[in-house]
Amino acid sequence: MAKIGFVSLGCPKALVDSEQILSRLKALGYETSPTYEEAELVIVNTCGFITPAIEESLAAIGEALKANGKVVVTGCLGARPEVIQEAHPEVLAVTGPGEVERVLEAVQAVLPAPRDPFLDLIPPQVKLTPRHYAYLKLSEGCDHKCSFCVIPKLRGRLRSRDAAEVLAEAYRLAATGTKELLLIAQDLSAYGVDLGHRESFFGDRLVRAHLKDLLENLAELKVWIRLHYVYPYPHVRDLLPLMAEGKVLPYLDVPLQHASERILRLMRRPGGYQSHLKTLKAWREVVPDLAIRSTFIVGFPGETEEDFQTLLDFLEEAELDRVGAFPYSPVEGAEANLLPDPVPEEVKEERLFRLMEHQARISLRKNQGFVGRVLEVLVDELPEPGLAVGRSYRDAPGIDGLVYVETDGTVRVGERIRARITRADTHDLFGVQA
Repeated sequence: MAKIGFVSLGCPKALVDSEQILSRLKALGYETSPTYEEAELVIVNTCGFITPAIEESLAAIGEALKANGKVVVTGCLGARPEVIQEAHPEVLAVTGPGEVERVLEAVQAVLPAPRDPFLDLIPPQVKLTPRHYAYLKLSEGCDHKCSFCVIPKLRGRLRSRDAAEVLAEAYRLAATGTKELLLIAQDLSAYGVDLGHRESFFGDRLVRAHLKDLLENLAELKVWIRLHYVYPYPHVRDLLPLMAEGKVLPYLDVPLQHASERILRLMRRPGGYQSHLKTLKAWREVVPDLAIRSTFIVGFPGETEEDFQTLLDFLEEAELDRVGAFPYSPVEGAEANLLPDPVPEEVKEERLFRLMEHQARISLRKNQGFVGRVLEVLVDELPEPGLAVGRSYRDAPGIDGLVYVETDGTVRVGERIRARITRADTHDLFGVQA
């Protein structure tokens, strides 16, 4: 039977693309190989968001070529085939993000499909996450014009899925053991705008392609629902009552990017120091325990020490639960590359270090505020008898903290347990089963 090697790089949105490709390949009769040597062909799903990601993708392609020799490239960097072909002219084919059919065509041109998928009544679905959580993509592409970003050029304009299609996938996932759905898109708050929020039939009811309506229907599944990549626009407040009622996890992943109004204007992003604080305060008035994650760019062209200090002051006052940051990296095609006054690399790295050191103190203070409280924890793994490692509502997999819980030894992966928090460090919480 034909075996395919697979390398998946980049964000959760790319991971969903990888799941779709692998599911289609499995339906065609292909098997996956854990090693390059056993595979008859390797697919590399790339990332092309920032320069380090491009370098990682090109290195992964080179490694696969060296170890196997037959490589098909897809993903975000595939939208710039000249970059890949200049570095690795021997690749078999290059396809862009979400181009599943073209990937299948490229594979079958080298390795004919082992069977006819129409002979299978139910094509198998491949998940690259553990059974108990899954990423649910609501839309593809983006209509924003941030000066530092090339995602619209790589993935195109906003293309939302009908609500019925999303709900059908969510119900299938829940029926097969998923306990947490992580909703993803380039901008969740824009979901359905391109469709005019049209209705579609799910069972005997019509559901609008609108985030609030979709969440109200998803809440009936009684699983954790986590929101990623929500822009801080006014209509986000309409989602907060759902969090206050326990229908959606009180967690928002909001990419604020900076706090200096001058830098945000250069980025073509909304808000600023006071505007951000006003928004966060209003949200927390409705949901006091709201966990907020955000990402920031340091060293953006033209960023002065005063701009950077504004960002540090904002972080101190905002007290965000989780913060990620990265130095500005010029990406081919981004309009920000044309801005004057680039920040030297050593200054970018120094500012990144200072920001993360500053945020570490805030994170420790926030975490210590949970000592003595009881939190619900979704168990991800059981590394040893009597110890469970999981996540609270504040923790998305792979990017946030963990909760280490001493248990009675009877808990299972995917189970939700209650834990009394006894200790905290900068990133993680520690407790005992309550």
